[in-house]
Amino acid sequence: MLRHALTVLAGTLLAVAISQVAPSYAQVVIPTNRNALVQQNQLQQLQNSLQRQQYQQQQQLYRELDRQTAPKPRPDVPVYDQTCRMEAVGNTISRVCR
Repeated sequence: MLRHALTVLAGTLLAVAISQVAPSYAQVVIPTNRNALVQQNQLQQLQNSLQRQQYQQQQQLYRELDRQTAPKPRPDVPVYDQTCRMEAVGNTISRVCR
């Protein structure tokens, strides 16, 4: 009987200790509080959407700034005459111009 009483007392103390700690870790949904949670969720979604939009605008601005840099001049490449032809000798391809 004493052992049963001690077990019940220990269980009660444990339950009280958990109930003291539980509100800080668990979110209890009370019917009157449900609207506040829905509004908080909607606010978080709006904030996320705004952050995505700001990020996209910033990236678009960076792309526009990159496009404004002066284009590199085309390299000076010699142009062969139209009378040149290509000949394959073994694994080598060469141009023969006359």
